[in-house]
Amino acid sequence: MASEGLAGALASVLAGQGSSVHSCDSAPAGEPPAPVRLRKNVCYVVLAVFLSEQDEVLLIQEAKRECRGSWYLPAGRMEPGETIVEALQREVKEEAGLHCEPETLLSVEERGPSWVRFVFLARPTGGILKTSKEADAESLQAAWYPRTSLPTPLRAHDILHLVELAAQYRQQARHPLILPQELPCDLVCQRLVATFTSSAQTVWVLVGTVGMPHLPVTACGLDPMEQRGGMKMAVLRLLQECLTLHHLVVEIKGLLGLQHLGRDHSDGICLNVLVTVAFRSPGIQDEPPKVRGENFSWWKVMEEDLQSQLLQRLQGSSVVPVNR
Repeated sequence: MASEGLAGALASVLAGQGSSVHSCDSAPAGEPPAPVRLRKNVCYVVLAVFLSEQDEVLLIQEAKRECRGSWYLPAGRMEPGETIVEALQREVKEEAGLHCEPETLLSVEERGPSWVRFVFLARPTGGILKTSKEADAESLQAAWYPRTSLPTPLRAHDILHLVELAAQYRQQARHPLILPQELPCDLVCQRLVATFTSSAQTVWVLVGTVGMPHLPVTACGLDPMEQRGGMKMAVLRLLQECLTLHHLVVEIKGLLGLQHLGRDHSDGICLNVLVTVAFRSPGIQDEPPKVRGENFSWWKVMEEDLQSQLLQRLQGSSVVPVNR
């Protein structure tokens, strides 16, 4: 029964879905983490990349005093009570005048757990492009520009990488379409699909054993140290609690999915993260590293379909990138 439950949970995460977070297997030392609240201890930003069939990019001209007249992609801070998609649609309507639908999550950027930006590839579904006659406090206007000839000045050059990422995805998608799942969470946390692959291409997945066996969840701290180290600190903390890391190489591959609700004061997010664990010393290793303690164990994935999916995602880096 435990194996069947794990297989279902893993299949759900690999499909870009997931499940509600009820508890965490690892948390920062000291007091239990307080629930996160937008505009109080966390800030989420949404950003949209639009590419037309003519390879044009939708940009907005900034109205803010500190960057007035410069150009940028439609973006802005989420408001309390919004879902991620609702925030994206509101920002695009306010700044560009268009209705839209997100196609897929393109990347997630973070400056520690308290500042996270969600980047989407999106498509317009209606509305009227904002002109200079409709200039307001949100933007001066919006316009389409050739991807290879963007206007100047840009508010910041960080969008150039995002535009190219969208163009590459259009040419050859590296990961399946992924959209946020509306599931409640009180904290900024990460659900780990932490894998070890043998030379024979057998895959093991780390599981939490407290209660029913499950994919482990680690809570991100909002203290200065975890802010400086970024969200990877929470991943390494959990792995440090059960593995001897100085013998191992740990690589955070990227996201398999994203969970957030937004309503009912549920401002937390859960990132479903694909992680690889390998031995640092060269050689043939057919068994995963030994687990310390009783709270975790390795689960050998026997279901052929799940093992095939995992190998495909691992070998093709078929995940949403997380950038710092």
